Amino acid sequence: MRRQRWLILSHAFNMDGRAASLTVTDKLRYLVQAGIEPVILSAITGEQDKRYEHHRLLPWGPSALRFDLRHLLARHLGRGIAYRVLMLLISLVLAPFMVLEKLLIGLRNQWSWALPAFVRGAWMLRRGDIDLVYSSGGAYSAHLAGWWLKRWCGAKWIVEVHDPMVFPGRAPANRDERFQARLEGLICQHADLAWWFTEGALAAAQARHPVLRERGIVVMPGAEPPLRPATYTPGPVCVLGHFGSLSDSRSLVPFIRALNHLLAHEPQWRPLLRLEVYGGAVDGPAQKLIEQHKLDDVVIPMGRLEHDPATGLSGRERVVQRMQQVDALLLMHGEGDECEQYIPSKLYDYFWARRPVLAYTHLNPQLDRLVREHQGWCAPATNTVAGAAALRELILRWQAGRLPTVTVPPISTADAVDEILSVVEVAKISGISKL
Repeated sequence: MRRQRWLILSHAFNMDGRAASLTVTDKLRYLVQAGIEPVILSAITGEQDKRYEHHRLLPWGPSALRFDLRHLLARHLGRGIAYRVLMLLISLVLAPFMVLEKLLIGLRNQWSWALPAFVRGAWMLRRGDIDLVYSSGGAYSAHLAGWWLKRWCGAKWIVEVHDPMVFPGRAPANRDERFQARLEGLICQHADLAWWFTEGALAAAQARHPVLRERGIVVMPGAEPPLRPATYTPGPVCVLGHFGSLSDSRSLVPFIRALNHLLAHEPQWRPLLRLEVYGGAVDGPAQKLIEQHKLDDVVIPMGRLEHDPATGLSGRERVVQRMQQVDALLLMHGEGDECEQYIPSKLYDYFWARRPVLAYTHLNPQLDRLVREHQGWCAPATNTVAGAAALRELILRWQAGRLPTVTVPPISTADAVDEILSVVEVAKISGISKL
């Protein structure tokens, strides 16, 4: 019996450190174990994956083409004089077409990757050896190509929506947002199966598009277990670790406010507490608060962990090890209306670290429930007093030597794949069996 072949559309496939990439790449070995042969179409910005049939495609729109060529040339030439000269020539040639694209289409540049993905996918489907099309965000161009393959080639189409396609609390404000709203409607109406990562995102999509009904489900993406386990050893300082990117919309500000409030009432704890920030820089608003309250001895930017030649550990492996070694893990969620529809993907890595999580959350009961079920603490991001109280409880537990080593089972990528395949099988979308 021939193995099932799934065409996987993922613009960000094999892009190091990108959540949109890991959500797909981590699933592949479990799909293979289930008897599925993946065929991947992606942008050229990710690395070639030699384990599977993997086609990297250049976009056909001028702005995206310039962006991807910049990445490709930098990889092969570095960023020296040859790179700068070539990019200047490419920019001059493409500039008038980029202006025309902006005026006539007005979408974010990655939209045009859908064109070669559709053409290559249609050729594969008409060849007769693709059983199902699986489009995965974050870039919506994958879903656009998936919809075209459904409409014009009659493909079976399942959809993984990473981020809400419609911002809650306001009407779409420009052409790109209006286009995403229309594309969400097409997914809800025509996909054979679609899943969102949170209960809030699914509920919002179903409210906008009741036609979705039971074809819409929630599948939490989970994460992979650590390849290199590390041992937790308490030290003389309570060390919190924050891992991942920060921005104005997902800022350290709620924690800094809570920290300052706590230390104003418990100044003796100042030398006992440290926050290590890994990954990107501290966001601007939080950095201003740190300087204003003179907390730079407590909040320490650690930068990005890179490959270590001495140990052979990759940057990702070093991050995962450090997660297991700190006393507790800090999760920032944000303060906008969109928070009710998303959960930071880093949470699932945190659960595998087996350290308790201190989370500053906003309007997301599912996130609060997950953190508490995994022996952590939650506080509203907008309530400084509650945030300080949660931090205080954590420190008291640390002082008493009672910080938990979390025993609740983490949420794994295998769990996510098992759920997807079970629904696909029950729905008779494809002739596969359960894991």
